[in-house]
Amino acid sequence: MSGLGEVFTDDVVARLYRRRPPYPEAVFAMLRRRLESPGTILDAGAGTGALARTMTTFAERVDALDPSAAMIAEGRRLPGGGDGRLRWILGRAEDAPLAPPYGLITCGVSLHWMDLAVVLPRFREVLAPGAHLAIVDNQNIHGPYRDEVWKITDRYAATSHHPETPEAVAAVRASGVFRIEDEERTDPMPFEQSVDEYIEFLHSTSTLTRRQLGERAKSFDDEVRTVFARRGIAQLRYGVVGIVTWAAIA
Repeated sequence: MSGLGEVFTDDVVARLYRRRPPYPEAVFAMLRRRLESPGTILDAGAGTGALARTMTTFAERVDALDPSAAMIAEGRRLPGGGDGRLRWILGRAEDAPLAPPYGLITCGVSLHWMDLAVVLPRFREVLAPGAHLAIVDNQNIHGPYRDEVWKITDRYAATSHHPETPEAVAAVRASGVFRIEDEERTDPMPFEQSVDEYIEFLHSTSTLTRRQLGERAKSFDDEVRTVFARRGIAQLRYGVVGIVTWAAIA
């Protein structure tokens, strides 16, 4: 793991992952519906297991693969992290030992961190006949404070832009290895968290960790809090839309 991805090896960042909004339940219904025989799933870039720990409820086995020992350790501590159908694998999607065939491969907000020239042919080889690659993302639907907060995060972020899930989907479409079949979206799931919890969520992202911000972390927190204080907001209530892009072997 290199570059911005190094932040995810930090124990503090791994713990803050619990502040990220969960995937809507409807996402898991979509994944379950398209799981093929033999009922095994590879969750590549699993992080703390936001997808993997729930997919054990309908899979024969889930291989949760991540290059960060800190993420896996945190995932083991979370609900479902010790399920007997869940196999944690420390390693990179590019070269970690796998146990195919898989009836589904999922990438939850992770595919953009991988070397697609390597992983897409590899995914093709380990998928069972008729099985899919599911590229999963969350879209958070915020209120009118959103633009103010984004201006602050843009000023403090370690970089102005890095590839995210939409860019990864475009790269898959252009790869010739997989073809994009369709995209499914859930209805917005209501989600609520305190201002402090939201700030911790921001510190779990790849460009705004406390370690990256250093001495600027306190001023960042204060500026974000001020946005909500001006609006009299102590608890954030926003919608979370789950997005699943389905890719089949070309």
